[in-house]
Amino acid sequence: MVRKIFAVSLLALGVNQANAALVGGDIMFTSFNADEDGFSLVTFVNLGANSTIYFTDNEWNGSAIGSGGAFNTGESYSQWNTGGGQIDAGTVVRFNNVDSATLLGASKGTFGRVTVSGSSNWGISNANETLYAYLGSSATAPSTFLSAITNGNFAVDGPIVNTGLVQGITAVDLNGNLTTSPDYGVYQGPRTGLSNFADYKVLVANEANWTVDAMNGTYAATVPSTTAFTAVNNVPVPASAWLLGSALVGIAGLRRRKV
Repeated sequence: MVRKIFAVSLLALGVNQANAALVGGDIMFTSFNADEDGFSLVTFVNLGANSTIYFTDNEWNGSAIGSGGAFNTGESYSQWNTGGGQIDAGTVVRFNNVDSATLLGASKGTFGRVTVSGSSNWGISNANETLYAYLGSSATAPSTFLSAITNGNFAVDGPIVNTGLVQGITAVDLNGNLTTSPDYGVYQGPRTGLSNFADYKVLVANEANWTVDAMNGTYAATVPSTTAFTAVNNVPVPASAWLLGSALVGIAGLRRRKV
């Protein structure tokens, strides 16, 4: 009986570790495609099974969470369930055709719309658009902003003030010094060779490491790279293997104590 209780406790601990609270920069956008109405992101931590992350292109009003902070209306909300298994750190997930009720999807987990009053504009604009990724008790009640990307200007097209995000560190500005808002951008920087996954954050957040379309070409059929990121000192261990090893160590300890 003691062994069973110990194993169950380990299982609960493993689930809690996999679902540990995310913070800004734990996921980052790696592509933005207003022509296809899609985007992609990388996770720099293990994402627990059946975690929910929300997305919106409604602008944040710049006030603090819990003190008047809110999104405006007129655009859309979506949610992503990570699925029944852990998604390992370094994984890149693509989200496609978010403007289509029948074609939208994600390369991992399930992606769908959140129906909120006034949120019927499902597309991603090719100008002056900001897309946020965040946690929350609902789509309209964010608790933690994870990342943001804009093809406009964070100051006027989707503030990151009081979100905890920082341009060039956890948020990406594709516009840079361009005179027109780009409709397409993709991260082209390193995905291998760094010691830790966290070291990639500032690279992904740096617009200089992106290929950005300044001529507003046609990218509706362009598929972004989903090549995973790797880190020398962070080789993800599947949750099942971690649990099995921990359980065996714990049982061995119980046996020694009984002897």
